[in-house]
Amino acid sequence: MARISCVASFFLFLTKLSIGQRQVTVQKGPLFRAEGYPISIGCTVTGHQGPSEQHFQWSVYLPTAPHQEIQIISTKDAAFSYAKYAGRVQSREIYVERVQGNSVLLHISKLQAKDSGEYECHTPNTDPKYYGTYSAKTTLNVIPDTLSATMSPQTLRKEEGEPLELTCEVAKATTQHTHLSVTWYLMRDGQSPATKIISFSRDFMLMPGPSYTERFGVGDVRLDRLGATTFRLSVGSLQPSDQGQLFCEATEWIQDPDETWTAITRKQTDQTTLRVQPAVRDFQVNITATSTFAEGKPLDLTCLVVGSGQDPQLQGIWFFNGVEMAHIDAGGVLHLKTDYKERASQGQLQISKLSPKAFSLKIFAAGPEDEGTYSCVVAEMARAQRGSWQVLQRKQSPESRVHLRKPAARSVVLSTQNEQQTVWEGGALTLICKADGAESLLSVDWWHFPQNRTQSEFVAAMDQAGTVRRGASYGEPGNHGHPRLEKMDWATFQLEISSTSISDSGAYECRVSERIGAQGGGLSWAQKMPVTVKSLASSLQVNLMSRQPQVKLTSTLNLSCVVGVGYPDLQVPLTVTWQFRPAESQVFHQLVRVTHQGAIEWRDFPSQAQKKMKVSQSSLHSQLLIYDATKDEQGVYQCKVDVYDRNAPHSNRPARASALSHPLSIVITLPESKLRVNSSSQVQELSINSNTAIECRILSQTPGNLPLAVTWYFSSMSPNAPWLTILEMDQTNVVKYGDEFHSPRRKQKFHTEKVSQDVFQLRILNVEDSDQGAYRCTVREWLVSADGAQYQLGEETSGLTELKLRPTGSKVHVSEVYWTENATEHAEVAVHCSLESSGDSASLFSVMWYRTREHSGRQLLVHLQHDGLLEYGEEGLRRRLQCYRSSPTDFVLKFHQVAMEDAGTYWCRVAEWKLLGSPSKWVTQVSDESQHVVLTVLPSEPTFPSRICSSTSFVYFLFVCPFVLFILLLICALCLHWKARKLSALRLASQGEKVLWVNMNGAGDSPTNRWEEEEEEEDL
Repeated sequence: MARISCVASFFLFLTKLSIGQRQVTVQKGPLFRAEGYPISIGCTVTGHQGPSEQHFQWSVYLPTAPHQEIQIISTKDAAFSYAKYAGRVQSREIYVERVQGNSVLLHISKLQAKDSGEYECHTPNTDPKYYGTYSAKTTLNVIPDTLSATMSPQTLRKEEGEPLELTCEVAKATTQHTHLSVTWYLMRDGQSPATKIISFSRDFMLMPGPSYTERFGVGDVRLDRLGATTFRLSVGSLQPSDQGQLFCEATEWIQDPDETWTAITRKQTDQTTLRVQPAVRDFQVNITATSTFAEGKPLDLTCLVVGSGQDPQLQGIWFFNGVEMAHIDAGGVLHLKTDYKERASQGQLQISKLSPKAFSLKIFAAGPEDEGTYSCVVAEMARAQRGSWQVLQRKQSPESRVHLRKPAARSVVLSTQNEQQTVWEGGALTLICKADGAESLLSVDWWHFPQNRTQSEFVAAMDQAGTVRRGASYGEPGNHGHPRLEKMDWATFQLEISSTSISDSGAYECRVSERIGAQGGGLSWAQKMPVTVKSLASSLQVNLMSRQPQVKLTSTLNLSCVVGVGYPDLQVPLTVTWQFRPAESQVFHQLVRVTHQGAIEWRDFPSQAQKKMKVSQSSLHSQLLIYDATKDEQGVYQCKVDVYDRNAPHSNRPARASALSHPLSIVITLPESKLRVNSSSQVQELSINSNTAIECRILSQTPGNLPLAVTWYFSSMSPNAPWLTILEMDQTNVVKYGDEFHSPRRKQKFHTEKVSQDVFQLRILNVEDSDQGAYRCTVREWLVSADGAQYQLGEETSGLTELKLRPTGSKVHVSEVYWTENATEHAEVAVHCSLESSGDSASLFSVMWYRTREHSGRQLLVHLQHDGLLEYGEEGLRRRLQCYRSSPTDFVLKFHQVAMEDAGTYWCRVAEWKLLGSPSKWVTQVSDESQHVVLTVLPSEPTFPSRICSSTSFVYFLFVCPFVLFILLLICALCLHWKARKLSALRLASQGEKVLWVNMNGAGDSPTNRWEEEEEEEDL
């Protein structure tokens, strides 16, 4: 029975070995994660029996109750969670993700400070017996989010090929050992996601994005780290593809106990908008035109651009006989010279832009005056930074000569009654057609060729008998002024249009006919004359004026619209329309319209803004007043004037003429600041660990009780020490601390207070040695406009307040700074900083080592704190430098392998710390800074082995000579071996002869013995 029991136990042991023990493993801790960011903790069970899909339960033990289990979530029981976590579980802020049947992840989407604790993963038993472990624990610490990434937003306009530099300030104050990575991105217009430019990885490596690898390889794209917090992106030569929004993203990484790196915080800066103007592309200009034209027929010319880039911004200029006719700017605005404005207004001339690369010149009824040489000039334009246009390149077309085909001579003369071919709109037009030659019966036909139309109109005719016949559109009294025909004599005919309109412009032709014979055949003669009807609007001038183009904020804007006319008898009132275009818009909006009946009509402007406006109007003048001006009133103003002629008395008839004033730009400026701050300096001397207040007094302010913002600065007593921002209280009394004063200890120590309307104070608690130095304040004055916008008016800086501590009887004096041996490259160098005495036995000391190099400022190398903690200025110095206290009075800075770049000026600053106060705490008692010493690093001298290795011929000798000697020795050995074998053969032969000789003659002096003796002598 005992044997059976042993066998059963053995098989049970084998069964347990084959099945294995149940084992639960959780991610190794402690884990450090930042508040507000997610975390995922893995848990796995192995060696289990039962179903392949296991259940998991998560609990936590908080630091406040380390032995009390608080249930969080379970994959088996939905009611498992305690009330403290039930809400977060239901909202899916906390959930479990099953990776496999035996593996899960606990996710917390947004960590809170109260989530720190010891987390336990438990698996309910599915085995027949309890065998192994069923839970595992790990520790989670939730730390504050101290990462910041800042860059000032701006808009940059650059030319292709120009360089670009942007800086990003990244800082962190995490007490754990973490690494930073910084990445620059480009968000192109209309594209997503952002394109990676270059990044500085957590392993201190530079990695360009796929689109910038080649440019990084040639040095066109760089990322430099300037100090501890500044990362600068440099692009040597911008390309059009670099246009878009650029920003910087910083990520903080921590290494978990399983040696994996995890991102715990991430921040992005504001965006900088970059606009890149492409480089100029070359192009050619051609002109197309017919070489001849007939009088009265259209003449078309086209200026065509060949080449250039896509969608260029071009300006076209037309020349006739070398004199400029007109030009169309890059914005499409037509500018005509004086001689061609009238022809264009009458519809005889048209200059336009057919396409982005084609300009057109069309004369609808060409005459002898249009014969000559035409050419065009095209200039490629680009917007400058302030909105003006600049010329990139300018090209001229070849000249094109156009000739007039002379018509046959006519014996008819056409003229006007007053010899003027131009009449005002509404005036009378009288044409006289006179034939010459022998007297006979004549008839006349009058024709009109309107502008911008190729088809002529029949006006009227008078036959030989004096019968008058009018055209279809000239038969009614209201059309074209009811033309009247009259025969002055047998050869003179007169056409009179009593009241002309713009449509009466064009060319008029009279055709005189003479009948010959009874069959009615005859001859005819014709003459054409251009007539221009000038519109009333062409002489209407409108000027917009302001006494103050630059208006102070909250002041009154005064605009005057003055009307001038070039024709008499203007009897009707004016209708004036005021228009406005905001500074950031390209479209004009109607503000107010004052009709000729005196009615005021408000249109597109908000009703609340109407209360700020006042409009008045007289016969030829209109005034617009805008009270309490804001930035919203900054922009461009215009006034439009509509008038009616004397033949249109009814108010409901359309205006006969309209004119628009030139645009007038109004700038809203800030008033002059009256801010003044006390600039006198003072010194405060007080005892250590006491409290004090530094005053910032306002001497005068701009009227209006404007809000103020105050910033406090500090600079230590060290030479060339920078000014550091302590804190800032903005105009809304919100306080923000500087980067160097953002720690809880600093915030508790420094705070500001507004004592009165004119006095601000900076309060400093428990003053210590490190607080000694100069203090000052900067006050900024802000103006709030009627629309709620805020503007900074002035900025003033106070005088210095120097803070000193009264001597306490304890003195720290640095006696000397020296190094122990010559500073030779690659050697170990130790720099010593010595005190005269170790001071009080209850005191502790800290030392800070500084260095300055050529073309660089002061650099903190390492700080050995009073409690023995080491803080390096740069992480890269940790591997090369060692700082320690070798004796009570000696501090050492050691270079393991000094390099050439370590040359510079070094000095130390030693501070004494004592326990003061109740409750007691360590405070700086006194400090002293050593003299500056120059460390020169010399190149290392070559050693004897290095000299040998530097000689190429000697190295060849050392390698080749043994090889040659070995070959000679081998040859000698082979010769000796061959010689020995030959001698042995001769000896065997001689012994055989000797035996034969003895057998035949006896043992006498045989020849063999003599031979042997001779051979031995030869050998010798």
